[in-house]
Order: sequence, then structure tokens, then C-alpha cells
Amino acid sequence: MQKNQIVELEITDLSYEAMGVAHYEGLTIFVNSALPGEIVKAKILKVKKKFAFAKIEKIIKESPDRVKVQLNQWVQTGLASLAHIKYDKQLEFKRNQVVNLLHKADLDQIKVDQTLPSPEETGYRNKAQVPVRAVNGQLEIGFFRRHSHDLVPLTNFFTTDPEIDRVLIAVRDILRKYKVPAYDEVHNKGEVRYLDVRRSKATGEIMVILVCLHRDFPQLPKVAAEISQIPDVTSIILNHNPKKTNVILGKNDYVVFGEDHITDKIGDVKFRISPQSFFQINSLQTPRLYNLAIEKANLKPDDVVIDAYSGIGTIGLSVAKHVKAVRGMEVIKPAVEDANANAKLNGITNAEYVVGKAEEVMPRWANEGLKTDVIFVDPPRKGLTPEFIDAAVKTNPKKIVYISCNPATQVRDLQLFREQGYDFNEISPVDMFPQTPHVESVAVLERVGK
Repeated sequence: MQKNQIVELEITDLSYEAMGVAHYEGLTIFVNSALPGEIVKAKILKVKKKFAFAKIEKIIKESPDRVKVQLNQWVQTGLASLAHIKYDKQLEFKRNQVVNLLHKADLDQIKVDQTLPSPEETGYRNKAQVPVRAVNGQLEIGFFRRHSHDLVPLTNFFTTDPEIDRVLIAVRDILRKYKVPAYDEVHNKGEVRYLDVRRSKATGEIMVILVCLHRDFPQLPKVAAEISQIPDVTSIILNHNPKKTNVILGKNDYVVFGEDHITDKIGDVKFRISPQSFFQINSLQTPRLYNLAIEKANLKPDDVVIDAYSGIGTIGLSVAKHVKAVRGMEVIKPAVEDANANAKLNGITNAEYVVGKAEEVMPRWANEGLKTDVIFVDPPRKGLTPEFIDAAVKTNPKKIVYISCNPATQVRDLQLFREQGYDFNEISPVDMFPQTPHVESVAVLERVGK
């Protein structure tokens, strides 16, 4: 098989990245945007020893699950790589990810619930981080084509709140008007690298973050003055990121206009959100995710709860009213400041947050003799460390509620907990990110014996 060869393929499955899977002459072929049951003519893009990548040239037999996509760029960029699949099939695909991972781990006896659908299938994201680059000499915003650094200009981001799209286009036009140079990543020059826009569904407040190569630039006063006139913009921040890096935000934020935060809500709890703070992307689905976790935890009024990887306290402050005390830890200092401020903002007196890595704070608390009833963990994609798991077990909780954005590392960690006397019998997938392959999942581990 060679690059650029055209082959006819029958698609039999979907990969975890939602690429069509076919087999040809002993090779596994991954075909962009192809669906199971389809027969396609495909062009080979890249050939490795045991697999190859291809793109559709023509669909000979189409799947009944295919959706006609208004903008193919959504799928091409990976911004919405499931946009061509009916929503009920997306939910099925996400549940199957969890089922397959459990099967590989010989855990077929674990029940996997149906995926909890999102109230909004599109326009659900309360935040957008979009690259700013020059395309044919003009400043553009958009998204990178998958596995490349080629910017595909966009004005409709599909999964993002339409109000955020409105602001992105308005800011783009202001940057063009004042001839602010877009960032050039090859030569590490230019000015604006990313636009990061957040909107509170609860209050309508909008924060605009200009991620820039320099701390200041000549056009900034005029640019900020015009952005401040965009309806509902209450905060403009310059984030200084001088490094040649793929990391979006630099360490330092400077308020250019208005407040240094916006305020949002999960259920009846208010949260102030700073530029660096993590806040769940899907505002309407988040309360349903947390309510599911709280319900499964079966909390008691005298429980002591740990909120690990706490961010700005979204989980801990949501459970505080059900329990005696909440203690949380988070590595990002401004997020911890927000968490403690959010406790005050809501009149919550039984929750306290400290700065530190979960895998370092947890062993310290365990060594100090802290005993807990329930631990909530919502770690980053890489999951938990063995040190954290050992320390969590040492505090002897009755239950560990594991919320995950990566079922692969979750299943790995659940097995480590099992080895230490905790067991689980069910995983509940939750669709926080419609139109993408990502799935959130909730599992509750209970102490066995003792």
C-alpha cells in the first residue's frame, strides 16, 4: 500500500477518536469521518507498519446514522469530530468506549449505564479558546486542522455559545481595524496568539482574554476601548505568554478593563471565575453531573468530605450543604483563592481549600491522622497517581466518588483501588461534550470488609 493510493473500504467500527476503522491487505485503516456500515472510496494519506490513515474520496454506501454537516471544517479540525453522527449514536459510541475499556480489563461484570444526554447538543460551551493567525496576509480566528498547525478560519464554532461567537467575530474585526499583528509561531513574533472568551449563562457577563506575546502593544488602549463597548463584556484581560510553547495561557494576567472575574452558577451556588480558573464547560449539564455524583455518594450530615483536584471548589461547595465539613486542595493558587472566596460568597462556613498538589497534600493529611468519610476526585486526563491512591486509602473513607474526563485512566485507577480493598459495580457515562468523542464518567468505590 502506498500514499495517495485509492482503495475501496468497508467500515466496520469506530476508533476511540471516532475515525472509521477498515481492514485491507492485513492493515488497519483509519478513515476520517467514515461510519460503520459504510462502503467508501478512500485516499491513503499516511502508511505505517501495521496501520494507515485515509480520507474519504466518495461514499458508495452511506450509513443511516450519518448527518449532513453544514460546515465540514467542524469535523476536519476536530472541533466537532462527531458532528456527522446522529446524537443518539454519539451517546451509544460514548457508552461503548467505557464498555470496551472494562472488557479489556476483564471487568465485564461492571454495569455501564446509558450515557446521560446533554440538554444542549450544540452551542453549549461557556468558553472558547481560539488561535489567532495570519492567513493570506489577514488576521483570522479559527481552529487548527487535525494533526497540523494549519488554521481553518471560522466564524461559527458550532459547540460554543452563539453569544461567544458574536464576541469573537467582533474582537477579530477590532484587531483587524487597528492592524494588530497575529502571532507567527514559526518565528515567535507578532502579537495576539489566542482569544479566550468566557460567558456566564447565569448572569450573561462576558470576559475577553487577549493572549499576547508581549505585556503591552501600541494599539492596546484603542483596542480595549472598543472591546469594552461590545454588549455584555464586563472584563478584558491581557494574558502575557512570551514563551515559544503550545500552552495557551501564560502565567501573568493584567486587567485592562472592568473586573478580574465573572460570576456563574451551578445549581444555586455562585462561583467567581478568574482567567486561569477551571470551570466546567457545559453549564446546563454540570449540575446534572454533580447531582448524579452526590446522589450516588449517599452523603450523611456528619460526613467529612475531601474535594481533591478542587479547582474553584465547584464540587465541594455543591456538596457542602449535605455534610459536616469539606476540605479541598488544588495546585493553582488563584483557583484556591477563588474557591475560598466562593465559599464566602455563598455563606458556606464548613469548606476550606489549600494550595498544593493532590498527590502531596493527601499523604500529608493522611500522616496527620485525618479520617474522612467520602472523597470526591475529579482529576485531569492523566488520572490519579499511586501516591494519591495510597494516601486516600490511608484516610479510610467509606466511599470514593471518582468523576473522570478520561475513562481509560479511570478504569486503570479503579483497579488500583480494588487491590486496596475498595470495589465498584457501576459506571455512569455523562455527555458533557456533545459532537466530540470525549465522555465524562462517574463511579463510586465502597470499602469492602472492615
